[in-house]
Formats: sequence, C-alpha cells, structure tokens
Amino acid sequence: MGKVKEEEENYDREEVEQLLEEETAATATLDEKKAEEVTLERPGIPFVPSNLNNKTGVTFILERACLEVAKVGKSYQLLSSEDHANFLRKNNKNPAEYRPDILHQALLTNLDSPLNKAGRLRAVYVRTEKGVLFEVKPHVRIPRTYKRFSGIMFNAAVGKREKLLRVIKNPVTQYLPVNSRKIGFSYSSEKSIPMRDYVAAVSDDVDLVFVVGAMAHGKISNDYTDDFIANDRFSVAA
Repeated sequence: MGKVKEEEENYDREEVEQLLEEETAATATLDEKKAEEVTLERPGIPFVPSNLNNKTGVTFILERACLEVAKVGKSYQLLSSEDHANFLRKNNKNPAEYRPDILHQALLTNLDSPLNKAGRLRAVYVRTEKGVLFEVKPHVRIPRTYKRFSGIMFNAAVGKREKLLRVIKNPVTQYLPVNSRKIGFSYSSEKSIPMRDYVAAVSDDVDLVFVVGAMAHGKISNDYTDDFIANDRFSVAA
C-alpha cells in the first residue's frame, strides 16, 4: 500500500513539473512575441517599405550616438541618463544628451525589420558624437536587453574587440555604394513626403542610404546627404 502511494506521489510530482515546464515555455514564447511587436514600434526610425525592387539595397547610418565612458565610483561605466543622472549633473552635463538606449532601439529596429528579413539591408553604420565609426553587419543579433547591449558597447567604446561590431576608418562615405542616394531625416525639414512615394520615385538601379540621428535632440550633419526630408511616418519603426 505504501509503495502504491509513493508511486502516485511520484506521478503527481512529474505531472506538475511537466505542466510547469509547458507553462514556462508558453510564457517565454509569449514574451518573445511581445518583444518582436515592441521592436516593430520603435520611435525615431523611418518606415521603409520592404517590397523594394530586387536591385535596390538599403544602408542605414546612425549619427551622433552617445557612447561615452567615465569613471563612476570605482569602475568605468557607459554613461546613460537613466543610470547616471546625478553623476552627470554633478559634472555639469545634461543627462538628456546621454541616451545610448536610443542606439539600442535603433539597431533592434533595423536588424529586426522586414527590410532586413527580405535581404535588402546591406549594412548599418554607427558614428558617435566623438566621431568613432562602427560597422554592424545585417546578420548580427543584437542583445534584446539594454543591460547586455551596454556591456557590448562599453567594450567597443574602450577599444576592446567585439564580434557584433567593428571599428572602421572614417569617412563613412567610402563604404557606401557608388550609385546611391543619401537621404537625411529631420523633423525641421520643409520637404515632407510619404516614404513609400519617395522610394517609388527613385530609379530602380539606385541604392538608398538613410541617415538618421541616434540622439534625443539636435540635428545631423548634411555634409554628405543628397536630400533632407521629413516624412509622415518618421516616428514609425521600419
């Protein structure tokens, strides 16, 4: 009798453990789906149609990303407004200007976009406020949590080699396709046009390069852009 009871208890325990495993797996899947949905709604990145013609490729340049490292307490850290607001104010710096999370969101947006899944994203380049240039390949999987991402960017900022991105020499224009149109985005631009209409008007054999600010405030340089536009879906993710 005692043996039968023990077998029943073992069975019940196995059944509960199996149910817990199934529930955990379902929750993880749901969280992944939610993460994907959020990724498709990142602010500040222009919407680019994924159904471009077969010849056209797209490159993104994320300008003025803030990746500044400083000694906080006993260790060096990647500065951010969320984690180091008091430190920044004590050093007469505006916390609003220290937003590496914007770069994180922008990279997730580009690399998770239908455009990349369709094989049209050629490359993503990141240039920091201090002029350091990084290349991010389209196949790279950026960490979805900011904490892990900040660790990678800290290593890159202090010169350590990272598999997910590499430092390259300026200027960024030397890496762009020869026959490309370089379009900058600005809320203040007087030229407002739906992105789908803008892309449709570009010749089929021209690659598109989109230059977007990876900072909270300010303007990007127009030194190498062919056009500046403000489109009606500028705040909608790719």
